[in-house]
Formats: sequence, structure tokens, C-alpha cells
Amino acid sequence: MKSKLILAIESSCDETSAAVVKDGREVFSNIIASQIDTHTKFGGVVPEIASRMHIEAIDAVVKEALNVAHVTLDDIDAIGVTYGPGLVGALLVGLEYAKGLAFAAKKPLIGVNHIEGHICANYIEHKELEPPFVSLVVSGGHTYIVHVKEHGAYEVLGQTRDDAAGEAFDKVARALGLGYPGGPKIDKLAKEGNPEAIAFPRAKFHEDTLDFSFSGVKSAVLNYLNKSSMQNIEVNKADVAASFQRAITDVLRDNVFLTCENKNLKKIAIAGGVASNSALRKVLMDEGDKRGIEILFPESILCTDNAAMIGSAAYFELLKNNIYDLALNAKPNLKLGER
Repeated sequence: MKSKLILAIESSCDETSAAVVKDGREVFSNIIASQIDTHTKFGGVVPEIASRMHIEAIDAVVKEALNVAHVTLDDIDAIGVTYGPGLVGALLVGLEYAKGLAFAAKKPLIGVNHIEGHICANYIEHKELEPPFVSLVVSGGHTYIVHVKEHGAYEVLGQTRDDAAGEAFDKVARALGLGYPGGPKIDKLAKEGNPEAIAFPRAKFHEDTLDFSFSGVKSAVLNYLNKSSMQNIEVNKADVAASFQRAITDVLRDNVFLTCENKNLKKIAIAGGVASNSALRKVLMDEGDKRGIEILFPESILCTDNAAMIGSAAYFELLKNNIYDLALNAKPNLKLGER
């Protein structure tokens, strides 16, 4: 079969990205214009500012992706773009640009689910990876355990009922005065602390479920900090960070390995921004070694929001001829597996 080149666009949150990807696994370019420095001043992503910055960056980012890949639009077989989930204004910038490009260049348009993109980042990193496997998607906005049955076929087996894991990291980091984004800062500080110093809670549900809840552990940290402040007790921030991080990673580990047990699968692919967390990687690798389960991670740049992962997902959609028309709209609450 002839190779397929995808031009992919991602703008779901605060990164404007474009990439050229061959056959879902080989990245010719992956350009990312990050807005982190701007949003750091506000302690989090400001949707209106994010949208405006996407508008300012997208044309240059797409042109650079084509230039770095040494291709033109004529060489491209299809245009893939994130259409959900995400911030609606941010999504619309990338989607409308992609639709205009597809129309003008007479190329097929492929709408991609952002969460599916994160899972597909593993196909880029691990060229031989094929379903079925279990994927743990952990990011600022999402926490899912997914049974990847085949390309494009997903069964969500567990998800957060409140805060996403990355969201909890950001909120605790803010309370500790570490700033935004919180995940990397807590990961760094936790290395200096004792993860067993403070017994923060791990949410357990009475019913038989693989779902998560992270609002309880987040609130426990905030209460601990407030109580210490009121009693003029000096807080060891490194111990707080390490103990909080351990509470999160313990629950993620327990649920994802229970999923492997239930489904009799021996492969876990981690995805999303929190997949870069060193403590999560270690706890999963250690448990995987004990159980004989292979643990796969994308490199750090593919854990963040990027267009290469969207290009991978779009390729597998193209193989199934899942082409979208120009009426495609942004879906900020798009669920995994929805079309």
C-alpha cells in the first residue's frame, strides 16, 4: 500500500502545533508554539487569551511544519485536526484553519479526538505496537483507563469522577506556592521529600469500579496546609509534595494493573502530560517488572499536547475512510469513541 502523509493540527488548549506524519508512526516535523509563559502569569490557562494566541501563531506554525518536513501541500494525502475535547475557542481556531486548508487544497479532512491522539503517541514511540493493550491516559484535563481493542476501537473502563490527576497536581502546586504548570514542579520538589511522611487519603468506592476520585486527596492537602498555617506549624513542602504524589500514583497503579488482570492483557501504554511524571513511571515500571507486564511511555515531547499524535490518529482514521465534511464543528466535551 502507498504511504500516506498527514498534515496534522492541534489547538485544543494552550499549544499551537502542526506536524507532518507518515503512516501514523514516522514524524517528519512536529512544531509546537507553547503559551506557557503567558498563562503562568495568571496561574492557569485563560481561554480567551489562548484563542487569540492560537490565531496569531497558527499560520506560521503550519508553514514551518511543512518546511521542516520538506513537503508541500501537494504531497499531503489528508489533513487531520483536533475537534474535541478542549477549550471551544481554542479548538475552533485549529479546526477552521484546517477546514479552509482542506477546501482550498482539495484534501480529505479528518477530525481527531484529542484523547485518542494521546493514546496514538505510543504508536510513534513504539513502532511495533499493535492493539490490544490497556492505556492509562493521565493529563491536566483527563484521567482514563482504556481498553484499546483495535485501532480506533476503545472501551473506557475507568475515569475520574471529579478532578483529573493533572488538575489536582496544578491545584496543590498553587497551594504550595510553586506556580503553574504544577505537575513538573511537584515532581521535582517531591524528590527531596519523604513520600510516607503524611498519610493522605486514597479514594475507594464501595461499588465495583475502576473509576478515580482526586478531589478528596487535593482537599486533604489544602486542609493540611491551612491547619498548619493556623497553628503556626512549619510545613515541609517537599514532604507534602512527595506524600501527595504517592497518593495519586498509588491509585493509578492499582487500578490500571487490576484492569490488566481483568482483561488478561500484558501491555500498558501510558499517555498524556502526567505520563512524564518520574514517580508514576517508576511505580508502574516496578510493578510491571513484578507482574511480567510491559510498560510503554512516549518520550516527553509526545506526552504534551502536540500535532504528531493527532497525525498518527488521523492516519488510522484515513485507513478506515472516516472522512469528515466541512460542517464539522468543535465539540469541547467530546467523549472517547464518539464520532
